[in-house]
Amino acid sequence: MKKFIYILLGLTLTTVVSCSADFLEKDPSENMSDEEIEEIAPGYPELSEALLRGIYENMYKTGSGGTDLDHDDFGQKGYDIYSDLLSGDMVLGGLTYGWYSNVSQMLSPVDFTNNDNYKPWRYYYRIVNGANSVIDGFGGNDAELEPVSDAIHSYSQARAMRAYAYFYLAQLFAESYDPSELILPIYTSLSQPNQPLSSTQDVYDLIVKDLTYAIDGLEGFNRSSKSYVNKTVAQALLAYTYAAMGENEMAKQLSQDAILSSGANLVSKEEATGGFNDVNTSGWIWGTDITLNSDLDLVSWWGQVDLFTYSYAWAGDPKIIGDELLAAIDDNDVRKGQFVNAYGDGQYYPINKFYSPDRVVGGQRNITTDYLYMRVAEMYLLNAETSAKTGDDATARAALKAILDLRMDDTTYVDALSGDALLDEILLQTRIELWGEGKSYLLMKRNNSAITLPSNHLSFPGLVIQSNDDRLTFDIPQSEIQNNPNIN
Repeated sequence: MKKFIYILLGLTLTTVVSCSADFLEKDPSENMSDEEIEEIAPGYPELSEALLRGIYENMYKTGSGGTDLDHDDFGQKGYDIYSDLLSGDMVLGGLTYGWYSNVSQMLSPVDFTNNDNYKPWRYYYRIVNGANSVIDGFGGNDAELEPVSDAIHSYSQARAMRAYAYFYLAQLFAESYDPSELILPIYTSLSQPNQPLSSTQDVYDLIVKDLTYAIDGLEGFNRSSKSYVNKTVAQALLAYTYAAMGENEMAKQLSQDAILSSGANLVSKEEATGGFNDVNTSGWIWGTDITLNSDLDLVSWWGQVDLFTYSYAWAGDPKIIGDELLAAIDDNDVRKGQFVNAYGDGQYYPINKFYSPDRVVGGQRNITTDYLYMRVAEMYLLNAETSAKTGDDATARAALKAILDLRMDDTTYVDALSGDALLDEILLQTRIELWGEGKSYLLMKRNNSAITLPSNHLSFPGLVIQSNDDRLTFDIPQSEIQNNPNIN
């Protein structure tokens, strides 16, 4: 029986990959049915664990957005590049090969037939459906499980991962937080047929419910690697969620909770230019240890960004910092040194922030440098931001200075800031500190910030664009509309 389960399991992990009926349909000759999962999972915790591993593997797996050949289809970090380019803080420095060119030129977000809309949609709904397979296996959304047990820890991770996926879907596919707007179909079980679009309010209610449950359910969970969601990650995701909703008091509290529960140190001044490439760095609270077994090469985040990897960045399509953001970094700030004019052509590569340790140009062929999803500095900055928004300038200054004291010699200027000036400085420092980490877009969305594309932008230098502009938000893809009759 166990051998039979594992044979089916290997196939199960590759199934449910979109929310339309065509993609949800399973072939019973190859895959486990929902009923089989629900019947077998409680007696075989290995099944739920393996399903969870499959969910986490999709975060870095090539093709997890539904394509076989696209070199920007490799999970969460691929969409971090999408969002960084749309925010304008990351600039595509060349069009030699064309990957990300439609995103950089803001063409794909307004063309629902373009695959750049399809890939994130399919990826995040693949995470949703993988999470639902675990949740169904434990008895569904109202399952009653023993506290501080392996079962509730697995179940809570699945609830957190479902929330993670819906959070990013809501960021990428909705222009702003409008509670009444219909934005996404909600699926909370594999057995559901095609669903119509639900309101922003309903989507966020599900995210909050899942993460609130996960925070409690992950009490006492000691993860074996940082690739797994723990209580801290769930708290951080909920803090981001409340911030996106404008619930700043709640976001302030949750960000502080995440800092306290993490046990993590902020990245030191030395580590700031020491290579963001090792999941064991204390400041990282969520990431993946990439090894040769991960089977990553050119088609990877490092294959798109790192000059010291056999990459598009090395071969002609660098991902560089916007000129105005670089100019805004104080000359005495260690982060200024993260960016280098590598070839004397005025393009500043992030070669002292992200790099393969061997530092051989074009050298890393098989990827062993790790993937960063979240670090504790994000919670300090979010705490500063939401404290400022709630009028608690003292807390905001303290949280901001906790980071800046590790980046520059003199931070006394912060003591004189208050109100809007303080908030503006926090937003700027967030963009600087988290450059290339996929967070500037979230910052733009939750603050409804207009962006000015940098002067070294290849297509629209100096263009001022509002955060709710159609060009900054993806469309529900053509394939979903064709396969789901409940979506017009």
